[in-house]
Amino acid sequence: MRALTDKILLIVLLFAFMTSIFLIFNWVPPIKASNLSEQVAQKIFYFHVPSAWLGFLAFFIVFVASVAYLWKRKRQYELIAVASAEIGVLFISLVLITGPIWAKPVWGIWWTWDARLTSSLILWLIYIAYLMLRRYLPDGSKRANLSAVVGIIGFIDVPIVYYSIRWWETQHPKAVMASGDGSLAGPMFFTFMFSLATFTLLYVYFLRKRYQLLVLEDTVNKQFKEMEIL
Repeated sequence: MRALTDKILLIVLLFAFMTSIFLIFNWVPPIKASNLSEQVAQKIFYFHVPSAWLGFLAFFIVFVASVAYLWKRKRQYELIAVASAEIGVLFISLVLITGPIWAKPVWGIWWTWDARLTSSLILWLIYIAYLMLRRYLPDGSKRANLSAVVGIIGFIDVPIVYYSIRWWETQHPKAVMASGDGSLAGPMFFTFMFSLATFTLLYVYFLRKRYQLLVLEDTVNKQFKEMEIL
């Protein structure tokens, strides 16, 4: 049943990604820009923003699972936290890659140390440290407890990243919504929401598969330990 669910999810995901690509590059009208490079760079928006949102979601799951582990002391919560942390690092890495690709033709520079960009880089470094901590500490309650604490404290940077464009003056564009000033046009909003839903499905798929692999690793490690004892 689990394998069938994963296959169905993968098929839906592939269809959703193909549809997203079509909508982004063939359906959404081009924006008014001073040159072609800016028009092309704007397409990155449909990858950049969903990646950021899913990175935030992934780290929120790390936060919740870490709290649950410290409360219940169940291995499954620890594994969910580390799986989600790995995926969150992947999504924030995409944010840090796609952001400069957009910035170069629009700002004329690849990177600027404003509040949004700097806090995003710090967020990435926090969860890289989380993964390194798990890599270099031996498996056991000490590693699980320290990882949970880092996963909880590290989440503090997520609202800082989100509200940075409201708290400080930044070069980063302000948030756009479906209505009001600076709103997205109908096709742009639909495409953005479709892309966001597609990235959400990708996160769910990755989380399921990575969690399954971690459980399998746990099973194999236990069997090896039992063989060593014998």
